[in-house]
Amino acid sequence: MKIRFALFALAGLLAFSACDSTAKKDAKATEAEKPKGKYYCTMHPDITSDKPATCSKCGMELAERDTTAK
Repeated sequence: MKIRFALFALAGLLAFSACDSTAKKDAKATEAEKPKGKYYCTMHPDITSDKPATCSKCGMELAERDTTAK
């Protein structure tokens, strides 16, 4: 009975630590995927610029990105 409890406790601890490290990896991946430009095309988010401009694919004016922290 004590061995079974110890195994369940160990399994729970391993599952919890695995979930925690996955969340950290996902946060780092999301942070790395963020475009760097202050302005972006709403139709083509991969097109960015540090200053107001037009999209090279569709010609739309680039929209200002919301830079407030969430």
